[in-house]
Amino acid sequence: MPNRRESKEAKKRNVKLVIEFDGTDFAGWQVQPGMRTVQGAVEEAISRVTGEKARLTGSGRTDSGVHAAALVANFHTQTNLAASRLVSAINANLDRDVAVLSAEDVSCSFHATRNAKGKLYRYRMSRRPVRPVIDRRYSWWVRGPLDVGKMREAAAYLVGTHDFNSFRAEGSIEKNTVRTITSIEFVESRDCLDICFAGRGFLYMMLRIVVGTLVKVGKGKTAPGAMADILAACDRRVAGPTAPPHGLCLMGVFYH
Repeated sequence: MPNRRESKEAKKRNVKLVIEFDGTDFAGWQVQPGMRTVQGAVEEAISRVTGEKARLTGSGRTDSGVHAAALVANFHTQTNLAASRLVSAINANLDRDVAVLSAEDVSCSFHATRNAKGKLYRYRMSRRPVRPVIDRRYSWWVRGPLDVGKMREAAAYLVGTHDFNSFRAEGSIEKNTVRTITSIEFVESRDCLDICFAGRGFLYMMLRIVVGTLVKVGKGKTAPGAMADILAACDRRVAGPTAPPHGLCLMGVFYH
């Protein structure tokens, strides 16, 4: 006969969540004392549902004001609630700017951060002559024309494995600044320009600094070929400004 401890351990589960949120009123993903964060809000909701102290492991951190269409996280629990029931129960304890899209039982070895193979981010810019109202929380209004052809030319220098120290925000604690961008795609519409970045992982504020630099290229203030020199310099001072957070959205995390 198994003892009580073994019986209890046998019920332990690892649950994978896919979470969507509007980052406008959050101080980012990671729990911070006295601040409203996505991790903190979802952990509190899980605790209310399961009666356990929840600890979420996220696929990565997002900055204050950055959004996510599909951030992945996992947590260990002993609740008997089916994964499908967890979705509605957790969402009933969340505010309107964050929701769990799905939940599933996964192997106890699954780790949302370490097992991630790639991420897809989208940065959206509004190109309207009049400032956006409906989309003001989700796009950066860039006034005046942009030469998207030159921006594409400059972006090509960033694809591949490079030292992205020039695009790392001050105060970043990462010691290894080498990252791999697998693709950068531009999607144009009448009112918007989306830049989609795919890669294994990114430095703190890296994509926002890349976007700010590409906008300088698009406005003719920086030559497309200068991007190679900016990369080689490994100096934040030579890159462009940091684009605002509200244009950035985590679109997906890949595990295969």
